Amino acid sequence: MKSRGLQPFATLDDITTLFRPLQPGEIDKATALLTVVSDSLRVAAAQVGKDLDCMIQQSPALATVATSVTVDVVGRDLMTSTDSEPMTQLTQSAGGYSASGTYLVPGGGVYIKKSELARLGLRRQRIGVIDFYGPATGNPGCALPADQD
Repeated sequence: MKSRGLQPFATLDDITTLFRPLQPGEIDKATALLTVVSDSLRVAAAQVGKDLDCMIQQSPALATVATSVTVDVVGRDLMTSTDSEPMTQLTQSAGGYSASGTYLVPGGGVYIKKSELARLGLRRQRIGVIDFYGPATGNPGCALPADQD
C-alpha cells in the first residue's frame, strides 16, 4: 500500500508498546492497517466538519489519544481470525441442534467504534437553538457577526 503523504497516527513501535509484539506475518498487515485506520479517522472527522490533523497540531494530548485509538483499531483487526469465523460469542445446543453467534467485526474490514470517535472529540452532541427574541448583541467568542439590516 502506498503512502499518500499523510503520516499515520501510530507506528509499529506503538503497536508493540501499547498492544503486543507482532508476529513476523503480521508486520505487513499492521503497516498497511496503520495508514487505513488513520485515513479512516481523518474521513470520520471530515464528515463532522473537523480537520483531525489540525486538531492534533493544536493539542499534543489529542495526538496521544489518536495514537491510542489507532492502535486499538489495528489491534482489534489483528485479533480477528482469518481462517475461521470471527465470533465473540457462540452458543450451541445438542438436542435439535442449534447454533448462534455474534461476529467480532460486523461486515468485516476495519471497524471504528463510536466510543473511539468520541475519545477524539468527533461525536460531541450539538445543541440547536431557535432565538425567539432576535440575535444577541456583541460577538461572543468565535461566533460570526449577525447580519445588519
